[in-house]
Amino acid sequence: MLEFENKRLELIEKIEEFIRRKQYAALRDLLCLLEAADIAPLMDGLSEEDLPLLFRLLPKELAAAVFVELDSDEQELLIQGFSNTELKEVLDELYLDDAVDIVEEMPAGVVKRILMHSDPDMRKSINEILKYPEDSAGSIMTTEFVDLKTSMTVADAFKRIRRTGPDKETINICYVIDDNRHLIGLVSLRTLLLAEEDAVIGDIMETNFVSVSTLDDQEYTARTLSKYDFLALPVVDTENRLVGIVTVDDAMDVLQEEVTEDIEKMAAILPSDKPYLKTDIFEMFKSRIPWLLLLMISATFTGQIISSFENALAAATILTAYIPMLMDTGGNAGSQSAVTVIRGISLNEIAFSDILRVIWKEIRVSLLCGLTLATANFLKLILIDQMLFHNSAVTPMVALVVCSTLIVTVFSAKVVGCALPLLAKRVGFDPAVMASPIITTIVDAISLSIYFSFASAILHLG
Repeated sequence: MLEFENKRLELIEKIEEFIRRKQYAALRDLLCLLEAADIAPLMDGLSEEDLPLLFRLLPKELAAAVFVELDSDEQELLIQGFSNTELKEVLDELYLDDAVDIVEEMPAGVVKRILMHSDPDMRKSINEILKYPEDSAGSIMTTEFVDLKTSMTVADAFKRIRRTGPDKETINICYVIDDNRHLIGLVSLRTLLLAEEDAVIGDIMETNFVSVSTLDDQEYTARTLSKYDFLALPVVDTENRLVGIVTVDDAMDVLQEEVTEDIEKMAAILPSDKPYLKTDIFEMFKSRIPWLLLLMISATFTGQIISSFENALAAATILTAYIPMLMDTGGNAGSQSAVTVIRGISLNEIAFSDILRVIWKEIRVSLLCGLTLATANFLKLILIDQMLFHNSAVTPMVALVVCSTLIVTVFSAKVVGCALPLLAKRVGFDPAVMASPIITTIVDAISLSIYFSFASAILHLG
């Protein structure tokens, strides 16, 4: 990572030097050696004056590919600086799904200009895709695919691929439809290449295929692509008519967005679609403060529990020293279970019907973890706290209270940690919301209640 960043800074310095010396031919040659995904981060480091200049030096196809990789702010800046001819040239090179993504990110004025300079077919397709619900398969699909008929020969299929292929996002898989555009099969380019030229498509096509509906969730669609290792997945409407395909690059974008969203929720942050360095301070404040306020208020219950056992703490002040360890251990144990279960839910490995199996497994794990932690802690309390540091307040009975609490706390934390995400999923909440912060808050209250209950019972504290 450090090596990549050093290389990026070095390239930016070279680009700025070429621009300063007006060595545009050398700059163009340098950029043409790079991939679009590598050029976009370089443009991120340039000034608003240099960005349009650099973009105009790129060959038309490369420029369009780079444009797709740019952040929405940079895309908007370029669009506003484009002439009508330049804008049309870029739009003509874009695949439909990329054009839709750009339209979704732009302000209304910029969208109007984009649609005005799109060709009629693309404009119609963009408007159709924008009608699908957000986060659905229809919203991320492209209509640029190769379709064939069962009566075609392999030779006919190749003629169609050569004629229409340059405008399609992928030609690796061709989709076989009937006269009403119902999807009835698919055939790979590999199959076509290995078949005889007079072979009929209906005889060599694969009829056992996987498809998704336009209204299926985009994350489900992306995971289906990943599950079957497909390069593209056909999207059909309610009448099984082929309306588009979702390609693997779009699926990867979806999974990255979903993982980022889950991580933000698990960290008690409202999801954001902007990069960290381009997120306004006030926006970051708004995304973080709601959860912080909620968790702060919920933590007052922990304070109330401690207050209710003031007499016990006054009689054995040594108990106070072990409160942070017990709360942290409980929170960590609960978070381990929660994160593991949330991952299983997101990968469709765990369903609500598995809740009893999950709890039973976590119970056994918690007993092993709790006993190990309690044993290690008991030895630490006796050998180090009592014998090495000569802390007379650490008695075997105090050690018994702390270690007994550890076992029950870990047990409770893991049961709560595995059950809450499944219950959240059952009632329609995002399981990621039940991750670390909420689990920790709940377990803190449980661990303190257990701790003081054991202390009162074993040490006979009032």
